[in-house]
Amino acid sequence: MIQVSSSDNAKSYYTDGLSKGDYYLDDQELAGKIKGKLAERLGISGDADKDIFYALCDNLDPKTGEQLTPRMKENRIVGYDINFHCPKSVSIVHALSKDTHVLDAFEEAVNETMADIESDAKTRVRTNGRDEDRDTEELVWGQFIHQTARPADKLAPDPHLHAHCIVFNATYDPDEERIKAARFRYIKRDMPYYQAMFHKRLSDRLIDLGYDIQRTKKSFEIAGVPARITKHFSKRTDEIGRFAKEKGITDPKELDQLGARTRSKKQKGYTMTDLKAEWRRQIRELGNSGDGEGSEAVRFAPKKDKERYSAKECIDHAITHEFERASVKQDRKLLAAAYRHSIGDEQTKVGTIDEAFEADERIIRVKENTEMLCTTHEILAEERYMVKIARREQGKLLPLYKKLPKIRAQDDQRNAIEHILSTTDRISIVRGGAGTGKTTLMKEAVEHLENAGKKVSVVAPIAKTTREVLQGDGFENAQTVSKLLNDKQLQNDLKNQVLWVDEAGLLSNKDMISLIELASTKNARLILGGDTRQHTAVQRGDALRILNKVGKIKAAEVNKIFRQQNDLYRQTVQFLSDGKVKDAFHNLDKMGAIAEIDKENPQQGIVGDYLSSVKSGHSSLVIAPTHQEGELVTKAVRTALKAEGLIDQQDVKTRRLTALNFTAAQKTDWRNIEKGQIIQFSQNGVGIKRGSQWKVVESTERDIIIANEEQKQLSLPVHRAEHYDVFAEETIDLAKGDSIRITRNGIDRHKDVMSNGQIFKVGQIHDNGDIEVENSKTQSSHRLPKDYGHIAHAHCITSHASQGQTVDRVFVSVPASSFGATNLKQMYVSVSRGRHGARIYTDDKEALIQQASKAGDRESAIELVAKHSDDDTVRHQLREQMARNNVTEKEPVRAPFERPKSRSRGYEPGI
Repeated sequence: MIQVSSSDNAKSYYTDGLSKGDYYLDDQELAGKIKGKLAERLGISGDADKDIFYALCDNLDPKTGEQLTPRMKENRIVGYDINFHCPKSVSIVHALSKDTHVLDAFEEAVNETMADIESDAKTRVRTNGRDEDRDTEELVWGQFIHQTARPADKLAPDPHLHAHCIVFNATYDPDEERIKAARFRYIKRDMPYYQAMFHKRLSDRLIDLGYDIQRTKKSFEIAGVPARITKHFSKRTDEIGRFAKEKGITDPKELDQLGARTRSKKQKGYTMTDLKAEWRRQIRELGNSGDGEGSEAVRFAPKKDKERYSAKECIDHAITHEFERASVKQDRKLLAAAYRHSIGDEQTKVGTIDEAFEADERIIRVKENTEMLCTTHEILAEERYMVKIARREQGKLLPLYKKLPKIRAQDDQRNAIEHILSTTDRISIVRGGAGTGKTTLMKEAVEHLENAGKKVSVVAPIAKTTREVLQGDGFENAQTVSKLLNDKQLQNDLKNQVLWVDEAGLLSNKDMISLIELASTKNARLILGGDTRQHTAVQRGDALRILNKVGKIKAAEVNKIFRQQNDLYRQTVQFLSDGKVKDAFHNLDKMGAIAEIDKENPQQGIVGDYLSSVKSGHSSLVIAPTHQEGELVTKAVRTALKAEGLIDQQDVKTRRLTALNFTAAQKTDWRNIEKGQIIQFSQNGVGIKRGSQWKVVESTERDIIIANEEQKQLSLPVHRAEHYDVFAEETIDLAKGDSIRITRNGIDRHKDVMSNGQIFKVGQIHDNGDIEVENSKTQSSHRLPKDYGHIAHAHCITSHASQGQTVDRVFVSVPASSFGATNLKQMYVSVSRGRHGARIYTDDKEALIQQASKAGDRESAIELVAKHSDDDTVRHQLREQMARNNVTEKEPVRAPFERPKSRSRGYEPGI
């Protein structure tokens, strides 16, 4: 969905691209149509001739010439171009067909999806002091279907069936009985939902026509069209991709404009008959390429029984997938996941899935403004149980000291230590912002705890914190939370002692529940140190914030910042900590810490400043919100470092494993597992050793076959998806002097542990491919096996990877293309890493301030329901669920994953 910003641009687009574009020649074109309920109201449905289209561009009624909507601002948005693209194999099959059956299926899928988009149309209401949005369900658009891509490199155009629907900025308000500007923000928000719906409808129609459909990562393809054929007919896409990569372009708007900037000239003389003959010639040549696949490059598989996905199974998948990493989701995100899961089974239609979703009694639905937010009774029970058992442990103990010892710390650090030593609660929270000296506080507190006769066990959610930060600060026996929860001896050591969790803001609900239950069972004190304003766990639940905010577990606040050495910089970080984004940016402006990105050379500024900082001897860090932006900056940084002789000119290609970050639901679906991917196991299994890597050799609906280095083959145990992860095998360029980051725990040649997130400098790359690396902070060196794989460049990292680090200066790249991953947490963590300075690079400061003002907190189920506790619908849903489970408020509903030893330890959703 691309914004059409001006009338002149829209008219030029129509003349040059929609009606008679450079790549739509002779009979390649299909007549454009004006569609929509508003078009019917205006009496203009039918052919999209130039006069009608131009009038709509000028906000005029094509029939009367009168102005359509009341406002005619100079910078008025004309409308939006909603693109519908066929999978390449579908375009190829259509191009080789003797009739229009594929084209008809495509057009029907487009029409139905546009009708759904139209039904969501709204307008803004400002009458009588109101400022709200009203449903209108009427739009007008020009629909243009094309069959080819733009020509590339002066070649004949490739087949590419696609449609442009130019939706004009107008709708009919039935209450005010007039045409007004439309409200498109919600349609834009829900584009992934419409896309999944379109793919589902198109694939269903193709199956009905007799085609065998295979779902892919982004959509689907027709089975029987080899991948090399689809790649061959992607010349235009490859051309634009190469140009974008060379220029470092990632912004969606700029990418959309690349088509015009790299457009080949019109080639006269081609008819569709000519093109089909040319395409068949190219396919024949590919089929006779001697690769053993025979001369028939495009084949059709014999009809076979298809795997069926019932509507309930699709909803099951969506719930498992979407709620693994969040407690609250919009209904359309769940539906989009369900639609995608059903692709390949034409019997389960979009409407059937919608009905199953509405009838699903596991889901709690809460209407909030224009969204329907969803959670489940199970998740609500989980969170309420966590809060309940935390509250239950308050006031259960005696203070450790009748008279407090002499405390060296001052101000809020002193108050926090006093709280820890004097509390009668089993659970204590020490909440401190970035750079507030939580480690210093922790050292003195542990000293007093040990003087009181307590042994303190220190753990953290991530290995890097335990092995690089905690152990480096004197806590030699620090372990990960995972290690503690799987080691009976470590658990037994906690009896009547103290468990201190550092970076507790990274705990998921599941781990928090386990730690509270462990502390209770062992009669241990549990101290949770962390910052709820920084990044949280990947898995579901912002547990520390829920306990503090919802559970009312008292937190000792540590707010005085010590890290930043400059008063103005320190105040800036404090403003971000307090959520005062505009004040923080005002300070950054005063510091000269906001730089405008040069659009022609977007990485020039940040690379130059980073290089100057490094050459001055300052420890420095470059941060970007997304991996994509990070890769662009990394490329530019490495080029500059090579030019300065700071890393070797000669690159060596080595193995890299890139995590696909599949959820458990995705890992159990064979359609996501592709030949050549790597499966690494985190637990032992039958015939499988923990840490072992296996390559996928076959993936079908019948079985997923994997093989290890010895070529031993097994079926992937998909019923144990939590025991393995899926990776793409790639290569990475390394040179002596490069900075690299470990991306998964592992061991080196000397059996020493390598921790996820650790950063090293490449010292030497051996002839056998082994990599010598050094860590100046820990004064350690390691030799990585050539096939270690879990490495990435660390010249630019994400704010998640930077959390816990401290450097002299930090440089943050935040172009508009990365705003989707930008929020207050990301900005706060990024800016607060430096001691002496931070600098931000962006191409839209005002928009960045808006993005950075978004809190970034994931809403919990308990908060969602509490906000709407007076909503009769919500109350009814909760009562109905209890009735179905035949329980009362005194007898709690148990979550399916709970394994309590007694009835008193069950989950309690209540009402």
